[in-house]
Amino acid sequence: MDGRLDDAIELYKQSIGVYPTAEAHTFLGWAYSMENRLDEAIAECRRAIAVDPDFGNPYNDIGAYLIERGEHDQAIPWLEQAIASPRYDAFHYPWYNLGRVYVAQEVYTKARQCFRKSLEIAPGYTLAEEALQKLRLLLQ
Repeated sequence: MDGRLDDAIELYKQSIGVYPTAEAHTFLGWAYSMENRLDEAIAECRRAIAVDPDFGNPYNDIGAYLIERGEHDQAIPWLEQAIASPRYDAFHYPWYNLGRVYVAQEVYTKARQCFRKSLEIAPGYTLAEEALQKLRLLLQ
């Protein structure tokens, strides 16, 4: 979090070498994504899913990385899988990301529903509030 990504990457790799977990692979992927190494980030998320297919984070993260690439259609099934995951504590993220997809696709009714669902789960989630406000302004 303090910008020492090389150190984080090395430590995650060491941790995975000792005991691979879905969390470690997901966070290694996140560190890669911060360096714009999206292919490697997605590969780590796929490894996380192989370790624990019930863990929701890597599905959402793959969806988010595909959105960054502009691959909106491909992001949808990953985000839907995150929403359906039995082990996930942050369901507002995939709902928000799914809303971002629908904005990009100009499917504004679905986007609004997704942003509202994100806020229902996590009231005060700033990114969803801002996205909903931008959508309101866009549709005026």
